[in-house]
Amino acid sequence: MSAHSLSVEGPLFIADHGALDFLNTVAQLDGQPYDFWLSDDDVRHWLALAGLAAAPDTPMFSDDALLHEARRLRDTIRQLVRQRKAGDTPDPAALNRYLSAAVSHQQLVADRQGGLSIKRIYDGKTPVQLLAPVAELAASLLAETHFELVRECEHPDCTLWFYDRTKSHRRRWCSMALCGNRAKVARFRQQRK
Repeated sequence: MSAHSLSVEGPLFIADHGALDFLNTVAQLDGQPYDFWLSDDDVRHWLALAGLAAAPDTPMFSDDALLHEARRLRDTIRQLVRQRKAGDTPDPAALNRYLSAAVSHQQLVADRQGGLSIKRIYDGKTPVQLLAPVAELAASLLAETHFELVRECEHPDCTLWFYDRTKSHRRRWCSMALCGNRAKVARFRQQRK
């Protein structure tokens, strides 16, 4: 994606599935991979934006431990998605490491209008525990969704993934604003030549 089409201000949430949004924290910028995560704080910020933040007393980790684990989990999920898309049976061992670390409980939460909902609260004493909700999203994506609707953007310069929730299941682009319009403009210019 070119610099004018991808903002480096923050990660993209355009995939219609949290595990794929997690993968999309690496995108193409001027033909080069751009990682939205450069520190533990970047990962914490992404988790908060995704609604996956752990209990408020989450400790700080040393030496970019959370960043390292988040990138490791992202690579694991990407490999599993690619294997599944290729029709292979992925080895779940690496993902199961994160799933087995999950420690959580449910909490009843009241909203301002008096409505009640149940929220799952995750422990985040270690980086692996903090990432457990992402691992759960990935496991659900791999095992419980209509996996044929998991797609990679068709734009040749894009590496983003999405879950096609459109009625016709014909979504081709990560986003019309990012890649769909660029493809239309390129096709129009080609036709005019």
